[in-house]
Amino acid sequence: MRTSDRRFALWLMAPAAAFLAAFVLWPLIRFVSNSFFEISPMAGGPREFVGFDNFADALASPAFQGASARTLLYTVIVVSLEFAFGLAIALIFASLGERSAVFRTLFMYPLMIAPVVAGLLWRFLLIDNFGIVNELLQNAGILNQASDIGWLSDPDIALFAVALPDVWLTTSFITLVLFAGLQNVPGDIIEAAKLDGARFHTLLFRIIIPLLRPVIAVALIVRGIDAARAFDIILIQTNGGPQESTTTLSLLIYRTMTRYGDPGLASAMGTMFLIAMLIVATFAIYAIWRPGSDK
Repeated sequence: MRTSDRRFALWLMAPAAAFLAAFVLWPLIRFVSNSFFEISPMAGGPREFVGFDNFADALASPAFQGASARTLLYTVIVVSLEFAFGLAIALIFASLGERSAVFRTLFMYPLMIAPVVAGLLWRFLLIDNFGIVNELLQNAGILNQASDIGWLSDPDIALFAVALPDVWLTTSFITLVLFAGLQNVPGDIIEAAKLDGARFHTLLFRIIIPLLRPVIAVALIVRGIDAARAFDIILIQTNGGPQESTTTLSLLIYRTMTRYGDPGLASAMGTMFLIAMLIVATFAIYAIWRPGSDK
């Protein structure tokens, strides 16, 4: 590339780089730096350097430990169900070929719905006594009364219940990504395996999934990070209840900042959350994608 072309490319990238520096990089630097200070919740209040005290307080906090465990469990539930459903539906679409075009379009509709709207919709579906789901189960004879299952009021199942809207909302994303990856799987390899007598489970686990490793890694990392930081879809359904059973890290950080007025502690929690997601994403890349393993 000539020097003039490089200079022109830099000029084209400059506006986007400036935007990212102003609205992503600088807030991130301030966010991380705030975790080392005890900050007054009042604007212009004093800032006192406390080193790693905020991190120690967060790690020793039962609320932080519980929220971390619930965030991990929520992410595993959401991503596992989405991947299982998404892969199954992507395989069906791939087998249908062009005949699946209309179904693929219809299946993408949930992606257009805002999480807050989805949360409200499922809250009305699952709410005790009046929820449509319990009414249908009662009419089918599965429940004696519509109030037998408290989807959003029972601490034992509330976390699973608030995960359902997330699964419904974004399974189509996993399906779309995996379906695109399936289009790049060489058909002659599949045909050769079938001629050799390979059954479906052999094709799936020995050929299709290994060839989809890079696509699977991208899909799981993107959805894993998105699910781990779930906020509005949980807030609108249970606001972290009952008995804090659906309070994830995002909700805890928000409350620590706004309700409890401790920006330093909230920043420390968020910084550890960020580092944990970076570590998990890096591990997923090397464990699933395995760059360079095909050389």
